[in-house]
Amino acid sequence: MRFGIVVFPGSNCDHDCYHVLKHVLRQEARFIWHKERDISGCDAIVLPGGFSYGDYLRTGAIARFSPVMEEVIPFAHRGGLVVGICNGFQILCEAGLLPGALMRNAHIRFSSRQIHLRVENTDTRFTGKCSAADILKMPVAHGDGNFFADSATLDELEESKRVIFRYCNSSGEIEPDASPNGAARNIAGIVNAEGNVMGLMPHPERASETVLGSADGIKIFESIISSAATPR
Repeated sequence: MRFGIVVFPGSNCDHDCYHVLKHVLRQEARFIWHKERDISGCDAIVLPGGFSYGDYLRTGAIARFSPVMEEVIPFAHRGGLVVGICNGFQILCEAGLLPGALMRNAHIRFSSRQIHLRVENTDTRFTGKCSAADILKMPVAHGDGNFFADSATLDELEESKRVIFRYCNSSGEIEPDASPNGAARNIAGIVNAEGNVMGLMPHPERASETVLGSADGIKIFESIISSAATPR
């Protein structure tokens, strides 16, 4: 499978994603500079974590108008796979590819620690290698991860099973203290209505090798790769 990893000024997880995809999972991967417009040949696009354009104005607001996003947006509308991790999630919301917004953490502090996620839906292209109610351990590192949407949008996400990851404790219980940012309904990751665009705040690329303390994140990348070989 061929992955394109977008590099914005301020990206800091692009090489992590490249390492996991290229060296751990042995997939084709290349970096795509934010000023490039050629994403041809890519089966999936990854928007990595970091602080694109210094997070000026608000997170993801400038990156959303970068030249590369003028290609990523129609790529997504054509059914191409797009993954937004942390800052990438914020960019996807700003670009209108995912609903809602990522606001300042409720406690107004940068959160950098290990958390637990409960897999809420295994019937997606991003969770197919997970088991029902899997509890995944991976890190977060953000100051603006507080997912917000109006009640109608939240209800729609729930009813259509588009909430695919939720913050939980180590036992899988959904409780407010398990969230590192105060996100509505403990939402950590969602997909679009068509099922080809995903955003999540935690970092699976930083939890894809046991030497890092957890290899749970590899399931997400393996799910994406597996889905490419399965007719939809």
